[in-house]
Amino acid sequence: MLAGEASFAPVPDDPREQELLTGAFGIGTGIDDDVVLVIATSGSTGTPKGSQHTAATLTASAQATATHLGGPGAWLLALPPHHIAGLQVLLRSLAAGFTPAVLDLAAGFHPDAFADALEALDGPRRYTSLVPTQLRKALDSPRAVAALTGVDALLVGGAATPPALLHKAIDAGIPLVRTYGMSETAGGCVYDGIPLDGVQIEIVDAGPDGVGRVSLSGPMVAHGYRLLPDHPAFAHARSFRTDDLGRVVDGVLQITGRADEAISTGGLTVVPQVVEAVIADDPAVAECAVVGVADERLGEKVVAVVVPAPGMTVDAHRIQDAVTDRLGRYATPREVVTVAALPLRGPGKIDRRALRTQFD
Repeated sequence: MLAGEASFAPVPDDPREQELLTGAFGIGTGIDDDVVLVIATSGSTGTPKGSQHTAATLTASAQATATHLGGPGAWLLALPPHHIAGLQVLLRSLAAGFTPAVLDLAAGFHPDAFADALEALDGPRRYTSLVPTQLRKALDSPRAVAALTGVDALLVGGAATPPALLHKAIDAGIPLVRTYGMSETAGGCVYDGIPLDGVQIEIVDAGPDGVGRVSLSGPMVAHGYRLLPDHPAFAHARSFRTDDLGRVVDGVLQITGRADEAISTGGLTVVPQVVEAVIADDPAVAECAVVGVADERLGEKVVAVVVPAPGMTVDAHRIQDAVTDRLGRYATPREVVTVAALPLRGPGKIDRRALRTQFD
């Protein structure tokens, strides 16, 4: 792939997903000579699209990452390799001349096995990447924490990292780096809010608060979507218009939510991630998601779905009062529902569509 000698389309083991992607990507049919990778998006709004990458875009991403982190090194794969975050772990290690280590995830993510793999990882610099749900499990294991404090960088992405989880990791001495990117940008291209070398951030149609649609450009941006040559997200060469909303403050990108997940309630717009940030501050909440559910009077009502922290009981009224105090009554969840776990899609992203179907 890095040599540009063949084209690949990684797919998961699930036969249904394989069939879906085979049809959506036209696997087995002709492709442009310079395209070496068709990698699925996480499919937040339906059938996943296939981002097309060349050896040049993948190499640019690997080089920019190595430069930002302090140099090339060996990587441990602890993510599914059919998503861009996992695949890039492999490619970065190979581009640096090291055989990547691979953690067996067939039975799930186990912190002690992860610690064993990290301790065995050999290279001048050592890196790995996790999603927030894995990090939460790792922080509950003294062995995993000890192993993580010895790496040169732990990349965390795929979904927003709750502030409490972030601070717990940093306080433990883990060299954590928050990444922002997607299949269309060959993975993370903004680290801790700072764009990698060659990456430009533009905020499109910004409002008075500076928030607008995030557009990213640079040498690692995909060459459009497979079989969708006129998709508006790639209207400008080497540039990708995301569905994320954000602002740039003092050169640092802040993501505030997604345009396609905004809730329209009583004629007002609520961005779920803003409400989630308030709820996540409650000590009894381990994880949370906010969704809009159909309502005859409001159009949509705000519903919070929360996972309690171990040994804790969620107080719905306390959560509602906190949101009202900080954001206003219009953003306050009409319902607070407790669940054992949140449904996920892709590499650790909350599956909001699956949550909404539970209330239909």
